[in-house]
Amino acid sequence: DTELPLDPTGDLPFIPAWTRTPEGRKAAGSRAARRARRAARRWAARQRTDRGHTAQIRRGTRRTHEWVVGFHGVHVQAAAHQAHTATREAREAARRARYTVMPKQREAARVAADRAQTAAMSAVQAHKQAKREVRRGRLLRGSLAYGTPLLADTAAALEFGGIGLAGGILATLSVAAWIGRKPLTEESWDLERRSVGDGDRMDEPMLNRAYQDAKVITADQVLTMVTPCMPSADGQAWQAVFDLPSGMPTRKALNAKESIAGALGVAVQQLHQARGDREGRIHLRVSLRLPFTGGPVQGPLLAMERVDMWQPIPMGVNLRGESVWTSWVERSGLFGGEPGSGKSAGANDLLLAAALDPTVRMYLADGKAGADITPFEPIATMYDTDGDPERLLEILEHIWTAEVPERRALAKEHGSRKLTADMAARDPRVCQAVLLVDEWSSYGAAADRKTREEMERLLRLIVQQGRALGIVTLAATQKPDADSVPTGIRDILSIRWAMRCLTPEASDTILGRGYASAGHNAQEILKSQRGVGIYMDGEGAEPDLTRSYYYDDDEVAVILERAYKLRADLGTLPGSGPTLADQLRGRGVDGQILAALLDAFDRHGEAVDWLPGSVLLDAVRAAGLDVTPERLAALVVRSDADKRKREWEGSRVAGYPRALVLDTGRRYLERP
Repeated sequence: DTELPLDPTGDLPFIPAWTRTPEGRKAAGSRAARRARRAARRWAARQRTDRGHTAQIRRGTRRTHEWVVGFHGVHVQAAAHQAHTATREAREAARRARYTVMPKQREAARVAADRAQTAAMSAVQAHKQAKREVRRGRLLRGSLAYGTPLLADTAAALEFGGIGLAGGILATLSVAAWIGRKPLTEESWDLERRSVGDGDRMDEPMLNRAYQDAKVITADQVLTMVTPCMPSADGQAWQAVFDLPSGMPTRKALNAKESIAGALGVAVQQLHQARGDREGRIHLRVSLRLPFTGGPVQGPLLAMERVDMWQPIPMGVNLRGESVWTSWVERSGLFGGEPGSGKSAGANDLLLAAALDPTVRMYLADGKAGADITPFEPIATMYDTDGDPERLLEILEHIWTAEVPERRALAKEHGSRKLTADMAARDPRVCQAVLLVDEWSSYGAAADRKTREEMERLLRLIVQQGRALGIVTLAATQKPDADSVPTGIRDILSIRWAMRCLTPEASDTILGRGYASAGHNAQEILKSQRGVGIYMDGEGAEPDLTRSYYYDDDEVAVILERAYKLRADLGTLPGSGPTLADQLRGRGVDGQILAALLDAFDRHGEAVDWLPGSVLLDAVRAAGLDVTPERLAALVVRSDADKRKREWEGSRVAGYPRALVLDTGRRYLERP
């Protein structure tokens, strides 16, 4: 007869009526007892797993203890390593001082031993100080972790007796169980299973595991650490130096770059391996984030009033944040990469530095007819911004017939085979020249076969012979293959910079065969890493990932304005200052004859490197000078090779080379 609430949406009650009867209550008690038995069995079964209370308390206690003990940290390891190294060096220095016989050498050895002893004592003190800091931290954390519950349990026991002590212990164990509540297995907390990508500290066990997982070394082999794993100076990477197991080549580790990066939990671009000073030694750097993905790096040329191209110049920044300075003396370069990879920025590092040296002559040619070299036109000796192969041929012929002979004569005058910085300091005529050929393939495609072969011949000669004469050649290309820069020329370009490429073969075309398989593959460079490339400075060092300095249009304008003023003040702007012919006209009749000869060559164009004697005599007589062939031959002395007849307007006639006339004029000016 009891009325029960009905379902608002129907006529069924919320609670069945039978539950209120004795039978219903009995059934409910039976279900509760069954659930209790099952819960007890589950609890008992859980105690044997890592979810049991005992396991939780054990994990919590261990984690608390690990927090109290802490880790020594790389600074303590580094201090210990430095102390060990300094102590060993001090012992060796003392031994050398003890067994040195000669008095002067003994005194020097004794001073060196004292210095080494002082350095060793400082390193030991630094190690002791680092250990004291660790002990201080442990004492503070131990007081908090162990002293607090001990104090609480003691206070509860004094206040409430045994019940209070039991309650305090239960509360302490409950806190430990809460700390260890996550059911992490022992393996999950193994240091060897950590990774740099998860924010863990790189250490020796981690490296061994990574190289084992990558199948570089076997499970029973380990790496021999030369230096401990420690953060870089800027805190942006972990780095270490180690030796592979005996007999294992370095190439095996370099070829496993992707597998090692995966084992360390980082991207391929974050892992950088370099060869050490001997086979089997690896210099490892693991960046904490993708390198070179931030904003461009402003170049130092903005703050430099003037540059000396006989000295190294800044080209970019490497992975370690260090500025890369390269000497271009007796060097030539090849920059390559796909469009938009940043070749122009790399080439600008050289061109802007050359512009700030007012003595440098600049010869610029852009095969893609772009605007990259347009700002340099006012200070360039010769240039081509239209991609005209005939104009490039004129530039190359001028360098080969005018620059090279002039520089060869200067070197001979100084009694040397090459031009040097010491000569430049004594003789203002000694200077460098920069030749840039951007997109050679565009010139080759627009030229006929004869013109293309002549351009290749001249460029090869300039690179080969101009290197020692202060002529720096730089070739840049978007499509690095044999068609872009001929193989015979590419092989003698010493400085290489491989920006982002589409294939490993393209990367090898720039750097050389085998570099991609040795871990230097420009295909791995991301599109977001603009201006980044694998840089090889031509001095035998291992290629390094380097980002070029970047100068926007306004900054380029500021630098070139400064360069223009420097050249104007020094009188080295193109067309400024008296020419060789002008200087000769004021040096007597012979000087006037030589000036008339040079004017004749100029009227026929820079592409003409030889003229018949009759043409030159007519030019001299037109200048009002009475000269016979015998007097001309006596003034400009020719060798047997120079006297050979050449084709001229259908006949073979004798004549005079432009280079010989130039050389004669310069020697004439040097006479007292």
